[in-house]
Amino acid sequence: MRWLDVATGTGEVALRAARAGADVTGIDIAPAMIEAALAKDVDGRIAFEVGDAQALPYEDSSFDVVSSVFGAIFAPDHLATAGELARVGRGRLGLTAWQPNPSLGALLERFGLEQPEGRAPFLWGEEGYLQELLGDAYDLTFEERTWVIEGESGEEVWEFWSRSAPPFKAMLAGLDESTLGEFRTAYIEYCEGFREGARVAVPRPYLLVLGDRR
Repeated sequence: MRWLDVATGTGEVALRAARAGADVTGIDIAPAMIEAALAKDVDGRIAFEVGDAQALPYEDSSFDVVSSVFGAIFAPDHLATAGELARVGRGRLGLTAWQPNPSLGALLERFGLEQPEGRAPFLWGEEGYLQELLGDAYDLTFEERTWVIEGESGEEVWEFWSRSAPPFKAMLAGLDESTLGEFRTAYIEYCEGFREGARVAVPRPYLLVLGDRR
């Protein structure tokens, strides 16, 4: 089975697919992410490559499975990205996409910020929008799920998310020192709003999107 993981990041999904026996290619636009993925692939079983989700360097119908976990949704041109996911796939599709988050959106708006990187990634979390993008190529099914980010404090959640989420990190990099400090304080307060006893549990709703080629 030929498997393509788009916007593979540090390669976690690609590594799992390879361990399950697939012939895997992982592609990401960030060279640093590919370097991190290569370091994890100690057996050298995966073809990790630098490339753009909006213009994948593969022939039509090259892959039995195409996946992307919170990755392709951040490409600027949604239509081009969806078209490429459909073009190179010949079988199954699997995506995860953040759903619209009004409370987080309100926090960002307070600081004049758009959603991460200003590319409206949360649109991918709307079933109707996904049908428009991919419904002609795939029979789609959707599962609403929630990822809970836990920590002892809002500050711990901030430290985790600001280090590990590339789109969020990119957004923070554009802030001046004063605004960054104010936003950090506000984000920690937001996270503390989800305190449950001795821990903070911040919910992040998302869609699991599965597709079978028409």
